[in-house]
Amino acid sequence: MIQGKTIAFLVAPEGIEQVELTEPWKAVEQAGGTPKLVSTQQGRVQAFNHLDKADTFPVDAVAGDVAASDFDGLVLPGGVANPDFLRTKPEAVRFVKEFFDAGKPVAAICHAPWTLVEADVVRERTLTSWPSLRTDLSNAGATWVDKEVVVCTGGPNTLVTSRKPDDLKAFCQAAVDAFGG
Repeated sequence: MIQGKTIAFLVAPEGIEQVELTEPWKAVEQAGGTPKLVSTQQGRVQAFNHLDKADTFPVDAVAGDVAASDFDGLVLPGGVANPDFLRTKPEAVRFVKEFFDAGKPVAAICHAPWTLVEADVVRERTLTSWPSLRTDLSNAGATWVDKEVVVCTGGPNTLVTSRKPDDLKAFCQAAVDAFGG
């Protein structure tokens, strides 16, 4: 259980794979935690079901206005456009890196590790992702494996990664376990 813990979900204003946001969000709530949606701008974010627009979600905080010290853990949902946008925003990259520097757990699924590459936090870590990120992660110094979920404790924090929406059950359980310490 993660009663009393607040978990940040960092997303771009659009391009988030909806199920990779909503399923971990529900898992955090069901475990007693409080999820908070963080983006690079105020308002609402646009989620997608693959390439089709899905629901919108209200932003709780702007990345430039918060710090890792405000949270107990971080979830990075995927979607191709979402992490590609985030890695171009210094405030988002700084926010992600702070979790590693503070030794706080991070969970990233699908294409989300692109933002981790930009934050330079994958070197000498073992993780998984959507297969097309394999070369990017290897070039950034990570060891890439093709598994449903990877929990890497060989660094300053616990890093949970998964490949795709089909891995969400295992991803959500591993993320909640990491957030619970």
